[in-house]
Amino acid sequence: MKIAETVTFGGSGLNRAAHLRGDATALAEMAAFPTAVSILIWRGKPLFEGEGHDRLARLRMDHALVKSSGIPAIFMGREEDGTPVFAHDISGWQPEDLDREAMGSFFDQSVQVHPLAPEGAVFLELRGRMAAINPRDAELAATAKSMFSWHRSHRFCAKCGSESKMAMAGWQRNCPACGAPHFPRTDPVVIMLITHGNQVLMGRSPGWPDGMYSLLAGFVEPGETIEAAVRREVEEESSIKVGQVDYLASQPWPYPSSLMIGCRGAALSDEIEIDPNEIEDARWFTREEIADSFAGRNPDLKPARAGAIAHFILWNWLADRLD
Repeated sequence: MKIAETVTFGGSGLNRAAHLRGDATALAEMAAFPTAVSILIWRGKPLFEGEGHDRLARLRMDHALVKSSGIPAIFMGREEDGTPVFAHDISGWQPEDLDREAMGSFFDQSVQVHPLAPEGAVFLELRGRMAAINPRDAELAATAKSMFSWHRSHRFCAKCGSESKMAMAGWQRNCPACGAPHFPRTDPVVIMLITHGNQVLMGRSPGWPDGMYSLLAGFVEPGETIEAAVRREVEEESSIKVGQVDYLASQPWPYPSSLMIGCRGAALSDEIEIDPNEIEDARWFTREEIADSFAGRNPDLKPARAGAIAHFILWNWLADRLD
C-alpha cells in the first residue's frame, strides 16, 4: 500500500538519536540547551495548546510545570534543527475537580487545566486530537504516552521482583538486584479488512456506543505468523474462514502500546456465527453502507473514528487505493 505510512501515528521521521541515550553527559548538556523543550503527559493525556488545541505543547526545560514532574525525563530525540526534545510525566498532580467517571468512560472528554500551565494549554485525551495534530506531534505524543505507560506497569523486575530503575534516557529499566535489563514492549495486533464481494465484515464489542462497529482485530499469539493470526481471529470471532491474506499498513497505537498490523483477507463464506465470549455482534456491511456512514447518512452505523487505522483502511477501500 503506497500510502501506508500516512496513517495517524505512522511516523514523521523524528531523529530519535538512540546513540545518545547512554551518554549521560551529552543528555545533561542537551537538557541545558536554551532551545531544549519537553512535552508533558498527565495520566496518559498530552498537554495541548493552540486554537482548537491542535498543537502539542512544548515547554522550556526550566518551566515550573516541567520541573514539577519528579520523574526522570525520557529523551525523545532531536528536531531537524537540532532542538532536543524530552518528555515528562506529571501524573502525580491531583486536580481538585477530577471527574473520575469521565476518565473511566469509553472516550474521556474531560479537560484538565494545571495552574502552572501556559494560558490556554490543557490536558486532553489523545483519541480526540489524533486526527487534528500534525505527524510530528502525533509521533511524539503516541511515543511518550506508550513509554510512560510501560514505566508505570513495569516498575518491578520480572525476573526477581525487585523494583527496577529507569536507564538509557528512559528507554530501558535495569534491576539493581539481579542485573536484568528490561526493554519497552510493543504488542502486535492484527486488524483486518475481510471482504466477500461488495461486503466488508465488521464487529462490535460489549459496551461500545450504539451503532459503533469496526474491523475485527486481535493479538498475535507466540509462534504465530501475521497471516495465521488473521485467519484464527476471524474464525474465532465470526466462524468465517479466510483465504488469501495480504499486508496493508501498520500503526503504532498507544492504548497502551500496540502495533496495529492492517491486513486484507478474502472470506471463503459469508455465514456468520459469533462467539459471544469474543464479540457482541458481527455483520456484513456493503460498500454503499460504509460510504453513507462516512458521509453521516447512515443513522445505524457510526463511522470509524478518524485517526484510527480502521478508518484509514476503510476510507482507502472506498477510494480503491488498497494497491
